[in-house]
Amino acid sequence: MSEEETLYEKGAKNLTEVYAGDVVVMPEGTMPFIDVMLRTLFGEVWERDVLSIRDRRLLLMGVIASQGQGDIWKIQAKSALKRGELTADELRETLIILAPYAGYPNVASLLGHCEEAINEWKSEQEETG
Repeated sequence: MSEEETLYEKGAKNLTEVYAGDVVVMPEGTMPFIDVMLRTLFGEVWERDVLSIRDRRLLLMGVIASQGQGDIWKIQAKSALKRGELTADELRETLIILAPYAGYPNVASLLGHCEEAINEWKSEQEETG
């Protein structure tokens, strides 16, 4: 793999793309957990071309919603907005379809995080716009 990208380098590139540059890539060797995650999850799983990043993100958001993980939801929501994968209205609609399946209490806890992501994204659009 000397002349080709290493799995870590592919993973770092994919992490940056998936999260629209909002997640910092730590240098290889900083933390073993991060190294493994970048090589496997982002270097291999997210590298596959059968599903689009949008498709993968929607599946991931469903899992996150079922666990009521608000902070993680916000990261995914903002990345989806920044990358043009979902509009603000589509993002809100995901919560409506997920509520009966993931549980109303879990999804209700995501409402504020969703609106925060939308507001932050809109503010960033105005600043660069």
